[in-house]
Amino acid sequence: MKQDNNKEIFPIVDEQGNVTGSATRGECHNGSKMLHPVVHLHIFDSQGRIYLQQRPLWKDIQPGKWDTAVGGHVDYGETIEAALIREVREELGVTDVQPCFVLRYVFESEREKELVHVFRAIYDGEIVPSDELDGGRFWSMEEVRATIGKEILTPNFEQEFMRVFGDK
Repeated sequence: MKQDNNKEIFPIVDEQGNVTGSATRGECHNGSKMLHPVVHLHIFDSQGRIYLQQRPLWKDIQPGKWDTAVGGHVDYGETIEAALIREVREELGVTDVQPCFVLRYVFESEREKELVHVFRAIYDGEIVPSDELDGGRFWSMEEVRATIGKEILTPNFEQEFMRVFGDK
């Protein structure tokens, strides 16, 4: 069975995104609350539906739940933009999306603390989820809202969705 590489090196950052050190994935996800950067991309089609990925059961955080179209960690030494392009290609096989920056915020759970860089894009091309995912599909905004709080979506997606799109 696949599993996350707990030896992967992530940058440790302050709340402005300045790198202050480095740590492994395992150290960042063990409850240490070391702030590390991640990228999220919300993909919409031209009908206004939002694409969600389903997290595989082998993931160390939120296995089996539906989540942001693209979400991934920034590698040590990598820029936010390079991480976003890499993650979109790795997770969805997409190389021609035009992301727009939305916001940056700190997300904290029981296990970790992330500096989240949120982007959005409109994309009607082919999406081919990788074997890092258990698939994905477009959801109507009403369908997402009706699913919030039912343990189907990841809590961080729910919070981010309401923060970014709650009144839309």
